[in-house]
Amino acid sequence: MTGIPKHVAIIMDGNNRWAKGRLLGGIAGHKAGRDTVRVVVEECAKQGVEALTLFAFSSENWRRPKDEVSALMDLFLLALRSEVKKLHKNNIQLRIIGDTSGFNSKIQDQIAKAEQLTASNTGMVLSICANYGGHWDITQATKIIAEKVQAGELQPSDITEELIDQYVTLADLPPPDLCIRTAGEQRISNFLVWQFAYTEFYFTPVFWPDFSREELNKAFEAFSGRTRRFGRTDDQIAEMKVKPCSPKE
Repeated sequence: MTGIPKHVAIIMDGNNRWAKGRLLGGIAGHKAGRDTVRVVVEECAKQGVEALTLFAFSSENWRRPKDEVSALMDLFLLALRSEVKKLHKNNIQLRIIGDTSGFNSKIQDQIAKAEQLTASNTGMVLSICANYGGHWDITQATKIIAEKVQAGELQPSDITEELIDQYVTLADLPPPDLCIRTAGEQRISNFLVWQFAYTEFYFTPVFWPDFSREELNKAFEAFSGRTRRFGRTDDQIAEMKVKPCSPKE
């Protein structure tokens, strides 16, 4: 049996379908979804979650209609400006994870300011994955390692899973214990591909704007009833009489 997850990852899906069902424009769904983010961040911090990682904008989302992408960028900038002081007040550290070079200069500047303001906070780490893809993550890690090999700092024989693990994003955090995906889809959509090796998954049909504290607690309750084996048998877990080790231990 497990308790509250240390690291929660969420694929926030269903904003457009939520809006469409209400005969609203897609951006209305994203605005409603922003309110849900506030609720979930607050509840996770309250319950002692150490790290919360939200999939906000994938590297594939640039393919969406230009007007929607433009509106999303405006919302992202507004959120960075309006929410960071509250996060800082609550001792939450904010990180933006992904290829931030793809954003305009205003957003890049605001990201830098937000991360700098909250960098020393010691509470929950909130990571927003924006212009992020799991394949990009692994690729940028392998490029760094290749450059070190080329410079003579590493030998090819030095490359191990543990080494790669040091260069993918979120390397300093515990691996995700639980991934929640809303809106009924049951796939990871190129999110944290490397990091999800031992993650538990929880899928709910609830659209993200309707995902409440109660829905979050349902996910935590489901997680708490699972036995995490990490390759061991049930008998081995029972013999340990302690919480099972994480795959990094």
